[in-house]
Amino acid sequence: MQTASKKVVTGWAMYDWANSVYSLVITSTIFPAYYEGLTSGKVIRFFGRDYKEPSALYNYAVAFSFLFIALISPLLSSIADSKGNKKRFMQFFCYMGALSCCGMYFFDDTHIQTGIVLFIIAAIGFCGSIVFYNSYLPEIAAVEDQDRVSAKGFSLGYIGSVILLILCLVLVMKHDIFGIPSAGEASKISFVLTGLWWMGFAQITFARLPKSIAASHEKGKGFLSKGYTELRKVWNQLSHQPLLKRFLFSFLFISMGVQTVMYSAALFAKQQIFPDIPGDPEGNKANGGKLIITILIIQIVAIAGAYIFSRMSNRFGNFKVLLIAVLIWIGICISAYFTYTEVQFYLLATAVGMVMGGIQSLCRSTYSKYMPETQDTASYFSFYDVCEKVGTVIGTLTFGIVTEQLGGMRNAVLFLMTYFIIALFLLMYAMVAKRKHDIGLKMKAVK
Repeated sequence: MQTASKKVVTGWAMYDWANSVYSLVITSTIFPAYYEGLTSGKVIRFFGRDYKEPSALYNYAVAFSFLFIALISPLLSSIADSKGNKKRFMQFFCYMGALSCCGMYFFDDTHIQTGIVLFIIAAIGFCGSIVFYNSYLPEIAAVEDQDRVSAKGFSLGYIGSVILLILCLVLVMKHDIFGIPSAGEASKISFVLTGLWWMGFAQITFARLPKSIAASHEKGKGFLSKGYTELRKVWNQLSHQPLLKRFLFSFLFISMGVQTVMYSAALFAKQQIFPDIPGDPEGNKANGGKLIITILIIQIVAIAGAYIFSRMSNRFGNFKVLLIAVLIWIGICISAYFTYTEVQFYLLATAVGMVMGGIQSLCRSTYSKYMPETQDTASYFSFYDVCEKVGTVIGTLTFGIVTEQLGGMRNAVLFLMTYFIIALFLLMYAMVAKRKHDIGLKMKAVK
């Protein structure tokens, strides 16, 4: 197939621009800082249970939202495949997530339970829309262009999210200039801006993406059974594709580590590096600014990281570059355990940014590249997304448990290293299958 027109490719990539503000403002910076400031030192009661470590509750909320979407995404994607209406499902989850972000304006110390529920719904909306967004990649880009197109999406996402974060940073740090009574109130306004940005720029994507290709399925099956039948069919097909199957196992463990870092980095920084200082509102304001600036560093460096890793993959191959990325992540986990000063944390943030954008972009394009030719792209990418979501559930859940049981996040960060070590060996195992795969392709070419 040929890669779609520049207009379509840019329209697809613009959804990264639209929804990445959720990842940055809600997941990585302003919301975690707001949550930590609101709940620090308190025992939080949530649906009948008291949490002495609010950061653990935060991780459990993330785990629940990802578990929910992992359970329903196979059903949704198979329906979308059979009817060719991926765009409608993408729109539904987009609006659900964006409106939940707007609703988080009402998250305060008297509505903590409501705020956490809205946070969970926003996460479900974000993850749900990504299932259908990712499944468009093999429909709009030829195999040889998928690394480049995937990197373009991530890069636009980082650029767009940085622009909104800077606006929100000015709003939070200079709230008095805008007549906003407090930094907390400015933070809540930032949640509304995130939802509006997400919905607004998504209209470019929805206007430009073509109608997805409907797959032909057997008739007479209900949607519920068909959804999970499709998932089982993908699993059965993977048994004849050892390279893709081994890659997915390694991707599962990569997701356990990377996604947990994404969701917990800001809480770690707020708790360990930039904590609130009792009785010093100016000092707390300065620490909040340092935290947001640190995340900005990560995002800006990640823009370059996505392209650098894409270039490296063209020269050395996807799997070798993924091995390098995982080794860097192992080093990051070890370094985080020994990080106590602001300078150390800034250096660590630079390393995280460089490898975060690269490994996410490369994993997506590697899967797309070695996926068999099929009309069931949403079902295949649903399987990919289920792996990512299950990895996130396991990673954030164990991170919360270790934080609770060992009394802090530092030991939990070191614990994440085990997932990257397992991913490293699984990638090496996948490379054995890749060599056989390449030999098979050469033999076919000779014939």
